[in-house]
Amino acid sequence: MAITNGALLNSVPASMQQTLSTNYIDFNQDMGWAQQYLPDLMEKEAEVFGPRTISGFLSQVGAEESMTADQVIWSEQGRLHLSYKGNVASTNAGADTGAGGTTPRITIESDIDETAGFTAANHGIRVNDTIIVSNSDGIFKCLVTVVNGANIDVAPYGATTLAANTTSNGTTILVYGSEFGKGDSYRAATGTTNTTDSRGANEPTFTTFSNKPIIMKDYYEVSGSDTARIGWVEVASEEGQSGYLWYLKAEADTRARFTDYIEMAMLEGELNVAGSVADGATILPGSTAGAGNVGTEGLFAAIESRGNITTGVTGVSASVDLAEFDAILAEFDKQGAIEENMLFVNRSTSLAIDDMLASMNSYGSGGTSYGVFDNEEDMALNLGFSGFRRGSYDFYKSDFRYLNDLATRGGINAANSANAIRGVMIPAGTSSVYDQTVGASMKRPFLHVRYRASQTDDRRMKTWVTGSVGAATSALDAMQLHFLTERCLVTQGANNFMLMK
Repeated sequence: MAITNGALLNSVPASMQQTLSTNYIDFNQDMGWAQQYLPDLMEKEAEVFGPRTISGFLSQVGAEESMTADQVIWSEQGRLHLSYKGNVASTNAGADTGAGGTTPRITIESDIDETAGFTAANHGIRVNDTIIVSNSDGIFKCLVTVVNGANIDVAPYGATTLAANTTSNGTTILVYGSEFGKGDSYRAATGTTNTTDSRGANEPTFTTFSNKPIIMKDYYEVSGSDTARIGWVEVASEEGQSGYLWYLKAEADTRARFTDYIEMAMLEGELNVAGSVADGATILPGSTAGAGNVGTEGLFAAIESRGNITTGVTGVSASVDLAEFDAILAEFDKQGAIEENMLFVNRSTSLAIDDMLASMNSYGSGGTSYGVFDNEEDMALNLGFSGFRRGSYDFYKSDFRYLNDLATRGGINAANSANAIRGVMIPAGTSSVYDQTVGASMKRPFLHVRYRASQTDDRRMKTWVTGSVGAATSALDAMQLHFLTERCLVTQGANNFMLMK
């Protein structure tokens, strides 16, 4: 007896007061029967702590897509342009130089992002490339004459030599073009002594990421004796059919909390570390040690691992906050420069941004495109967003209740202010990735949810009833309403995200 969510009108009145799956009113379904036709059905509750659900964060910024495998794997293409960090080892390099041992040598140490696991010898600089060399000694334009693994020998255009600068990653190298003589080929340069001078073709670089879904469960139980808690509504359909629908108010609270847990897990989730206590934990009697407990990478963990972190815009003063906000824009310039971004922040950060903008002339919606809201300012405002433009970037700001509420992240932040999370900046729109499950390049939202589903079982959000009451599926003198989901979050292009701490 499954209760199916998803249809706009998923409740069909029964001729008698029977607790069937088809005539259950789901008060938590955004587009369900109750919300469409009986918005004032239930008596209002005096909730001294206000509405207890969080903001529906993921529904506002993300999308959902089904998956069939145990994990989702995607590949993101690296930077288009070749830029590295290293050092100038010597002004009189070794025997493999092409000019009698007098050509300056540069040693590549990392890519421009200082990515972990980068192999210096696999850089993309080739013989006959023209490069910019920049360090504390100046900026120099050079021609690459020899490539030998991580070592490249160069001939400066405007200087006779390069000063030795052995500081680790103290020199930045950028390829800006190439130069060939008349009749030169792509192969070994004339006069070189090293056989690795061949100018091979550069292939795009891809980095593979993955995440695994977690299974979340909960249930609500009411004894057979307490089924008086079931409420009945007599309705008449447009076709003239009359009948009864039923609901459980207390069940709605359990469902609302479970829905929040789903969202919170997508934000706070952590991947299990091999050898950790959770790795081999046996939780229930008879369960297999270490089975499951893999964890999942939530949004905060993904940004901390692969994205950007700022400690600025704290409300010190409008001028300081503006300078720190502009530093954020400068960092975005170094990444994908996504023009539209969502800002979900706590109260203090929201007020700091308001004060920062109020100190400027002509700030706010003037010039803001509202593209993510179909270019309609009213739509943005109705969803609780306010827009402003700074430089070439549009931002849509919203207070994030989850970061304010003392019973959620707000309380955690208060207990450890040094590591408090004050907000997130999330790029709007889509990016291209190679989906290894599908085997093709696809455009997907920067932030989206993947849930487990097949032709036989959709695990996006399952709800079903067991027990002897109504469903009569067992001898249990009670009604149990079960909730289950299996899903994970995909944070795509995390280098375009910003975590505010």
